[in-house]
Amino acid sequence: MRTPKTSPGRAIELVGADHQLLKNTIAGLSEAELRAPYSVADGPLGHFCESLHDLVGHVLMWDEINLAVLRDARNGRSHWSLGAAWETPELGRALNIGGVESARHIPSELLVQRLDSVHAAFVAEIELYDDAAWADPATGGGFDGGVGALAEYITAPPNDNAFGHAAKHLVAK
Repeated sequence: MRTPKTSPGRAIELVGADHQLLKNTIAGLSEAELRAPYSVADGPLGHFCESLHDLVGHVLMWDEINLAVLRDARNGRSHWSLGAAWETPELGRALNIGGVESARHIPSELLVQRLDSVHAAFVAEIELYDDAAWADPATGGGFDGGVGALAEYITAPPNDNAFGHAAKHLVAK
């Protein structure tokens, strides 16, 4: 049985710090600056972000999927992305590439607005749980552990820290 290593409050702190790191990195940049070539660290599935605009789109796509995973768990369902067929490097890579490509068709200003909205929704979802519910296996929507363990699992790249998606890619190469 998986058990969470964080509390809901700590998860909110970590996701807030990660969001703020990305916001600080893109603060005050123009559309052209956000779309200019920018080297980000590769994730475990490879390289697909060529700019900060791409990185914002990538982080947003995964945050929105993760939000849906938590909402489904709250409703007693397992999200499609947790199915074994979807948890392969090939499909993960395809989702990454597709998400970034989709974001390239959206103005940077709208992506940045969406970043704030998705972050607020993600935090609001976590705030629904106290420490006991966070660790209660009944809250995981069928995941091996409570919603806290599920949240840590979905937000952590393989062999990496939970709630640090943007930081993973913004680490200097």
